[in-house]
Amino acid sequence: MARYTGPKTKKARAFGEAIFGFDRSFEKRKYPPGQHGNTRRRKQRSDYALQLMEKQKAKYTYGVLERQFRNTFETANSKKGVTGEVLLQLLEARLDNTVFRLGLAPTRRGARQLVSHKHIMVNGILNNVASAHLRPGDIVSVRNKSQHLEVIRDSVTTKSEVRKYPWLEFNQDK
Repeated sequence: MARYTGPKTKKARAFGEAIFGFDRSFEKRKYPPGQHGNTRRRKQRSDYALQLMEKQKAKYTYGVLERQFRNTFETANSKKGVTGEVLLQLLEARLDNTVFRLGLAPTRRGARQLVSHKHIMVNGILNNVASAHLRPGDIVSVRNKSQHLEVIRDSVTTKSEVRKYPWLEFNQDK
């Protein structure tokens, strides 16, 4: 199970956006990291640099490393439609991202941990593969033994930020 485990605030500062969600230390210093952080003047970036930056943002946001991202891109490229949109659809259809979008975990990293620790079931079958691809009509649920977990209970009950996505339905009773 490979994933990026380095400093997330440093990556967010390099991109100039809070790609991992709200971060207090990012809010303090919004300039790039490093010795010359906010004093160095940046030259205008090339088109390639902008494309690379957007690709890296998507990679770090969804918690995917380079090889898996490339394979996902190849899959998206072989399907019909706009490649960028299909790529984002494939990344959104991952199990860990869906658990995050449903509000069962506060972050994508937390959702990945819930999945890998066998707390999530897909269509009634226990699944611990965070990169599992979901299809329309799949039912994602929390395992019966895991419904008492504090993390899940807090995430479900305290819905201060109501997450509404047209492709997901959430039933709090179940």
